Amino acid sequence: MPAYNAALTLEKTLRDIPAGSVDEIILVDDASTDATVEIARGLGITVICHDKNSGYGANQKTCYNEALKRKPDIVIMIHPDYQYDARIVPYVAGFLTTGICDLVLGSRIRTRRETLECGMPVYKYISNRFLTLIENTILGQNLGDFHSGFRAYTRRVLETIPYHENSDDFVFDTEFLAQAAFFGLRIGDVPIPTRYFEEASSINFSRSFTYGMQTLLVMLKYVLQKTGLMKFGIFSLASPQRPGHSGSGQ
Repeated sequence: MPAYNAALTLEKTLRDIPAGSVDEIILVDDASTDATVEIARGLGITVICHDKNSGYGANQKTCYNEALKRKPDIVIMIHPDYQYDARIVPYVAGFLTTGICDLVLGSRIRTRRETLECGMPVYKYISNRFLTLIENTILGQNLGDFHSGFRAYTRRVLETIPYHENSDDFVFDTEFLAQAAFFGLRIGDVPIPTRYFEEASSINFSRSFTYGMQTLLVMLKYVLQKTGLMKFGIFSLASPQRPGHSGSGQ
């Protein structure tokens, strides 16, 4: 769980995860200003704290570093803001344990009506459809939602993808999927009920626009890398963990 100011929603998210479906829950707190850390520790969650706010991508790097230390079969990322329905955890895990997929996303876009009725802003829906179409075309995929924050991986995915080369910001997610496609990993998706409300984390229009431009830049890098015109570090082979990305303590 990459967390930032999730005190109001963390426990609800945790309670939705079916009992017995996970071995350990790790929360990485990105210098929250609320009681996220105290609540997480009270719930018995493993807590890793950043000394300063480092960004969404940096938070995920710490999450995956810590997860890999435990030699897991499967790693599932879910935001602790109660936006994604955690009840699907065991079902998503099945696609990985049976070898059908290497990486599974939770798709918020089952139907236009359902997505909008759940509260996704219209401008986000339109930009999601536009960017997902471009990403599917360039990366050779057929996914419903490239920008979901619910993701499940086999350990091999995290050991293959050089995620330390990625941005510390929100575009980390786009880079990760471009890398997965580049390395030939099998990506799938399943529908996931999604909730939009005041406490659920969401970036504003300005940040969304910047994210959209960064996503298009990642697609350009992918094309240049595949055609051999240029090379980029995000498409290099994964290397051992680097100092400074593992968080600052428990």
